[in-house]
Amino acid sequence: MGIGTLLLFTFMGLVVGAGAVWLITRTLLKQRTDGILAEAEREAEVIKQKKLLEVKEKFLQLKGDLEKQVAQRNSKLQSVESKLKSREQSLNQRQEDMTKKGQEMDLMRENLTAQLNVIEKKKSELDEIKAREQAHLESLSGLSAAEAKDRLVESLKDEAKGQASAYVNEIIEEAKMTANKEAKRIVIQTIQRVATETAIENSVTVFHIESDEIKGRIIGREGRNIRALEAATGIEIIVDDTPEAIVLSGFDPVRREIARLALHQLVQDGRIHPARIEEVVAKVKKQVEEEVIETGKRTVIDLGIHGLHPELIRMIGKMKYRSSYGQNLLQHSRETANLCAVMASELGLNPKKAKRAGLLHDIGKVPDDEPELPHALLGMKLCEKFKEKPDICNAVGAHHDEVEMMSLIAPIVQVCDAISGARPGARREIVEAYIKRLNDLEQLAMSYPGVVKTYAIQAGRELRVIVGADKTDDASVETLSNEIAKKIQDEMTYPGQVKITVIRESRSVSYAK
Repeated sequence: MGIGTLLLFTFMGLVVGAGAVWLITRTLLKQRTDGILAEAEREAEVIKQKKLLEVKEKFLQLKGDLEKQVAQRNSKLQSVESKLKSREQSLNQRQEDMTKKGQEMDLMRENLTAQLNVIEKKKSELDEIKAREQAHLESLSGLSAAEAKDRLVESLKDEAKGQASAYVNEIIEEAKMTANKEAKRIVIQTIQRVATETAIENSVTVFHIESDEIKGRIIGREGRNIRALEAATGIEIIVDDTPEAIVLSGFDPVRREIARLALHQLVQDGRIHPARIEEVVAKVKKQVEEEVIETGKRTVIDLGIHGLHPELIRMIGKMKYRSSYGQNLLQHSRETANLCAVMASELGLNPKKAKRAGLLHDIGKVPDDEPELPHALLGMKLCEKFKEKPDICNAVGAHHDEVEMMSLIAPIVQVCDAISGARPGARREIVEAYIKRLNDLEQLAMSYPGVVKTYAIQAGRELRVIVGADKTDDASVETLSNEIAKKIQDEMTYPGQVKITVIRESRSVSYAK
């Protein structure tokens, strides 16, 4: 055989082998594919069964929940239905009861009507019998029924008057004996338990300085500093030969205190000139106002009084700088409040209310407006304005008998006010009259148009009137001073003579920035 034949047989053998391998491989692949498909079908069937079971379980769960909800709703509906049935039964029962009661009322009404008819018949018969008897008695006595009644009433009235007057006199005498004794005991005990010092206020304040060299600085060049200080404070500043002292003279204690504090700050600071004086006086006024409020707060806290309006507290603090016949008004009001509390406790009344009324009884002396109204009525109006209770307002207004006393606290306040004012040395009539005269002098000048401020100085011998430069001119200043002088001559009583000084000044203020 040649090489070609060998090669041919070899190639054909390879081809036959390759075909056999391919057939075997194909058979194996087909078997494996059929196995995988069969396994996939089984797994799919298992998954399908699981999903069907899950769906069935979910369906059964939802069904159970719905059945529960339906059962709950059914139970609620049954309970509501049972309630409605019970209500219907009760309503039916009530209706039956009302029907029975209506029938019973009809029967009672018929019985009452019959009884009233019988009573009317009896009454008419009795009226006839009474008329016959009255006519018979009138014929026997010779008097008519009205005359006999009048005589009987008069005799009984006279007898009752005699017995009543004797009884009343006896009661009055007994009451006088016990009441006088008890009242004296209560008043004496009250005075003994509350003892405070009395203070007489003067119209001057002495300002002490370290050396007389400061006097010249206070006076200033040609007196400009002292004039500026007097104009700003309304206080007369007396710089005399008294060593290391300057006298501040003025009837208003608030102004004197402002002047004293302003002088103190100016002397300490060392810068004394008109612009600085006005700045310091303005600051001191604010300080005094804050001190007034603080004094009012301390007073009500010390006395244990709560719930006062802030404006009333401010007025109480302002009492520190007011006087009543020379007696310090705040001290007098505190003393009256304590006396009222003690006396109310002795009489079995409310001591807190009495103390409150005692503290507020002279509050009408603090405001500067409405001077023509008595201070008791003004105080009552202020208490009503700031929502105090009616019995407190009445006690304030009635402590000088301007209004009728409507509560038991009112006479207690009146008595305690008299006790506080009657202490030896507590009051001085001259100071009160002097202050009133100076106040009236200032108010008279303030009544003119264009007047901005008025200050009565030198114990009322000089009245300084400051007018606005934009409201008046130089020509009207002299006319204004003459008119004020004539009105003072016609309407006021005063010793000596009063000098009226009208001041008109223009100011121009600019700021360098």
